[in-house]
Amino acid sequence: MAYLNNATLTVDAILTKKGRELLAKGQGFNITQFAIADDEVDYTLYTTAHPLGTDYFGSTIENMPVLEASPDETQNLRFKLVTLPRGTKEMPIIVIGYPSIVLAAGQSAPVRPQTNVSGVSSGLNTDGYTAILGDSSAAILTGTGGTGARTTVPTFLSDTQSANAAVATGTEFTLVAKDVDVQKVTTLTIIGNQTGAAITVTVTVNPKAV
Repeated sequence: MAYLNNATLTVDAILTKKGRELLAKGQGFNITQFAIADDEVDYTLYTTAHPLGTDYFGSTIENMPVLEASPDETQNLRFKLVTLPRGTKEMPIIVIGYPSIVLAAGQSAPVRPQTNVSGVSSGLNTDGYTAILGDSSAAILTGTGGTGARTTVPTFLSDTQSANAAVATGTEFTLVAKDVDVQKVTTLTIIGNQTGAAITVTVTVNPKAV
C-alpha cells in the first residue's frame, strides 16, 4: 500500500491477467465497470471553525494523500461510493427478517433480502446480493436469481477466512445445515451489490437430537 501525489490528476490502475494478455497482444480493451471509494478520507477533519472561512472548511480533506490501486480487495475499496435516486435522504439498509438463524442438522432456512430506504422497500436490488457464510463446515449456502457474476463486492476476508467461507450471489438464498457433531456458530453477511449496504446475523447449527 502506498500513496499517490494528489497535486496532479492521476489514474492508477492494475490490470487483470486477461487485461495484461490483451495488452501484450496489442489489442485494445474498453473499461465497462469501475468502482470509486473514499477509504482514505477522514470526514471528521471537515471543520466549520476554520479561521479562513467557508472555502477552507474541507481543505484538510482535499489535501489528504490518495491511496494507490491495490489488487487486494480486503484492504481497499471497503467504502464504495454509490449512486442513489435523486431525493434520497437516507442510506439504504438491508433487512432479511431474522435477528439470527438457528438450525438443526438437515434443516434449511430461506433468506430473502430486501433493500429498504426510510423503512420502505426501495427496489434497489436489481444487481442482487452477495452472501458470505463465515464457516462452510456449518451449512451449505446457495443463491438464485439476480445478475450473478455481473456485479461483485469486496468480501473483506483474509486468505485463511476465505478458505473456510462460502460465497454466493443472487436475490434469494438458502441455508441448509450440515450434519455436525458439535454446535457450530458462525455469521451470515448479506451485501447489496448495487448499494453496498450490508447486514450480518449469527448462524447457529446444532447437532441432531439423539
